[in-house]
Amino acid sequence: MAELRNTREFRFERHHFDLIARLLHQLAGIALAAHKVEMVYARLARRLRDLRLPDFDAYCDLLQSEAGADEIGFLVNALTTNLTSFYREAHHFDFLERTVLPGIRDRNAGQPKPRLRIWSAGCSSGPEPYTIAMVLASTMGAELRRWDARILATDIDTHMVEAARRGVYNADGASGIPPAIRSRYTQATTLNGEPAIAMTDELKRLITVKPLNLLERWPMSGPFDAIFCRNVLIYFDRPGRTQVIESFARMIGSGGYLFLGHSESLYGVSDSFRQAGPTIYQRV
Repeated sequence: MAELRNTREFRFERHHFDLIARLLHQLAGIALAAHKVEMVYARLARRLRDLRLPDFDAYCDLLQSEAGADEIGFLVNALTTNLTSFYREAHHFDFLERTVLPGIRDRNAGQPKPRLRIWSAGCSSGPEPYTIAMVLASTMGAELRRWDARILATDIDTHMVEAARRGVYNADGASGIPPAIRSRYTQATTLNGEPAIAMTDELKRLITVKPLNLLERWPMSGPFDAIFCRNVLIYFDRPGRTQVIESFARMIGSGGYLFLGHSESLYGVSDSFRQAGPTIYQRV
């Protein structure tokens, strides 16, 4: 298939798609399936207009040039999907509250400054780490103040990292937050003239947000009590998935937990974990 529906505004051929897919795999470990052609064109055609480029030949030349380093970042941001919501896959947060946190408390019994570390890997615009923070704050209450408790939130998309740091969301998107929790841990505001909510400073103090490519060197040393990496591994090829899971296993303390997305599994990928619930795995 030499040419892909070139009745479009910009000529977009197979070699354009192949080069973009190869760069995305090299830089982010994301395997771009052939049926994503229309998505790639739609997202990047807007970029060609913004840059006033005549065609995808010019855009591909830019990506491969010295001047294209900054554009590579935009490419990764544009082609990574960021679907997220508060309390998504609610059984994970029930398990966090009822099983993970009591276990961490037991292990830290008698410690003058108990330690708690949770990582949201692939945090998107932030609903996941803020949901984790709400669970910690609402479950542990005033006790949390004496803990050395931190939530690390990372994402490859720098635009999403900035959104997570701001912690401001359309009110419609916050419907999954239980009313009592929403009243306690968010404040009414506006976003682009529309009703919105802002996360409280109490939650923001628990969270550190950083950009991170999961296939590059990780600057943190762990150990983590729990890692949430949901609906991220589905974009990696098998070697990429194996590399990330093995790295997670080294980062999670004995008895700690890994939470995956609803369509992800460790079956045939790793023997470092045992299944503790639907898409919940415990380090062995």
